[in-house]
Amino acid sequence: MRSTPSRRATATGALIAAAALLAVGVQTGGATAAPAGSAAPAAAAKGADPGALPAQLSPAQRAELIREANATKAATAEELGLGATEKLVVRDVVQDVDGTTHTRYERTLGGLPVLGGDLVVSETKAGATESVAKASRATGAQLKAVGTAADVAPAAAEKQALTAAKAEGSRSAEASKAPRKVVWAAEGTPRLAYETVVGGLQHDGTPNELHVITDATSGEKLYEWQAIENGTGNTQYSGQVTLGTSGSSGSYNLTDSARGNHKTYNLNRGTSGTGTLFSGADDIWGNGSATNTETAAADAHYGAAETWDFYKNVMGRSGIRGDGVGAYSRVHYGNNYVNAFWSDSCFCMTYGDGSGNAAPLTSLDVAAHEMTHGVTSNTANLNYSGESGGLNEATSDIFAAGVEFYSDTAEDPGDYLVGEKIDINGDGTPLRYMDEPSKDGASKDYWYSGIGSVDVHYSSGPANHFFYLLSEGSGAKTVNGVSYNSPTSDGLPVTGIGRDKALQIWYKALTTKFTSTTNYAAARTGTLAVAGELYGTTSAEYTAVANAWAGINVGTRPGGTDPDPGGTVFQNTTVKALPDRATTNIPVTVTGVTGNAPSDLSVAVNITHTYRGDLVLDLVAPDGTAYRLKNSSSSDSADNVVATYTVNASSETANGTWNLRIQDAYAGDTGTFNSVKLTF
Repeated sequence: MRSTPSRRATATGALIAAAALLAVGVQTGGATAAPAGSAAPAAAAKGADPGALPAQLSPAQRAELIREANATKAATAEELGLGATEKLVVRDVVQDVDGTTHTRYERTLGGLPVLGGDLVVSETKAGATESVAKASRATGAQLKAVGTAADVAPAAAEKQALTAAKAEGSRSAEASKAPRKVVWAAEGTPRLAYETVVGGLQHDGTPNELHVITDATSGEKLYEWQAIENGTGNTQYSGQVTLGTSGSSGSYNLTDSARGNHKTYNLNRGTSGTGTLFSGADDIWGNGSATNTETAAADAHYGAAETWDFYKNVMGRSGIRGDGVGAYSRVHYGNNYVNAFWSDSCFCMTYGDGSGNAAPLTSLDVAAHEMTHGVTSNTANLNYSGESGGLNEATSDIFAAGVEFYSDTAEDPGDYLVGEKIDINGDGTPLRYMDEPSKDGASKDYWYSGIGSVDVHYSSGPANHFFYLLSEGSGAKTVNGVSYNSPTSDGLPVTGIGRDKALQIWYKALTTKFTSTTNYAAARTGTLAVAGELYGTTSAEYTAVANAWAGINVGTRPGGTDPDPGGTVFQNTTVKALPDRATTNIPVTVTGVTGNAPSDLSVAVNITHTYRGDLVLDLVAPDGTAYRLKNSSSSDSADNVVATYTVNASSETANGTWNLRIQDAYAGDTGTFNSVKLTF
């Protein structure tokens, strides 16, 4: 798949964050089978192409698809142009109703895990490859230059990891896993590194699973992320509900046999182990008060059941991993522990009892938030740091809202608020607001270039805002008795398409387009691609997705012009694939402007690309004069071009067709044009 010349040959989730933010889950870490069933889930969004919706796969059908993918992974690696020492590892397979399969792979190089090397291969029912979604920067020829001999001793990497944990205030820190060699390809040039996992406890008593990546040549710390992502019963928050239990008169327990045998355990203030399975002589659990130990169990058990049902009935997913196996819940963790978290290592949710042990963090949206971290971990596996970490957090908030609306519980009806029932702040306010995230005092409403350096619980704000705008639209609105008033970054209105469609678009993008390093620009590309598959690229839904992203300052609006404080804007936002070693022209038609172009013509460009140094960009005036915006660079291995250039075009007549000329100068990587905006 890789032709020459190529510059590669020469270029070597807990519920609360800090003070009062919902956290989330611990992340560690061509099939031809017929589609399952004849239709998508019954609750699928109306108007979507039924063939493009997720199929309902039974655990056995999913296992068969994985078996077939494993049987053909060597051929797939060859087709993708991977090197002789590179291997693919099948991680997950999902399928559309029309038989299209989306196989998610991890990669290894010389037997070493390639972190950031994950990819998704989409194939038609006939076995033809439709697309490949790659985690950024992980391209074949670059990996060939990575050696496997380390200059730094493992002990040095372990020491660095322990120092990093202590610097973050860990109560205790110990290397729970010896440093392992990996290839770090999630950012910058791929290189040999060590991954060390630090255990112990974080500053607030939450278990510690800090992953630290150390350059095996220089000893430099490259990256770190926290894998613990902090996010008939008489319940405290949902009233009297029906629970799935097991047993018979005189001997019942909280085992839900209809939902993968999900179990709920009592840690009884402990901080380790599984705890004791809740059991009793009758089948009545709790009394609605936190003083009754069964009450928190009833809330947690109910939340797990409703989340299971949402994913199965709305998204066609059987359990968190899609394999029909239920996770388990642990309540009464620690003493006065004001948090909740998901952990992949135990495949379980854990809930504290809150301040004074009087407000367990077991509300419906918290439960759904935590379990969704498990879904994300088993699909896109979004890195819990930078922009991908914000998208990870937002994904849990988005589907937590989806579960609340799906459940339609009288005591806790659906809303676009996060954690409103548990009142962690003690003032009756929720943890987060999806319609205007900044109302919590810390979350961001809109994307900006530095948002990747913000805590993931706050950088999730723009994605939450996008989801609200796509679902409900901008401006004032009341839903289930709650008033919202959502602004936009450009001051222009957004018309919503309804929550069901918005949820389907985000889920399909998560499971078939997003990878571990997906950022905001790539999330826009992925959701637009999905909207095109489900509704067509000329549909109102496709336009709404683009407008909702523009409403949070990611990309621009399709077609036409819109007002700008600095002048009149002309733009092209038709998403277009950028082939390898090809030239692509993107036209922008300018009309109604008197005289010449300005001396400070603003050219805002948004391109998704896995090696931006490949690209040469020119702005071509109507008379053919080219103005260089960006040169190629064989050493610039970063992702994407999201930048605004200034051109002195005062000698050019303004009106006419301008072109953004995009030249791919090297082989090995491709990308997608998202938008260009000229401001006169």
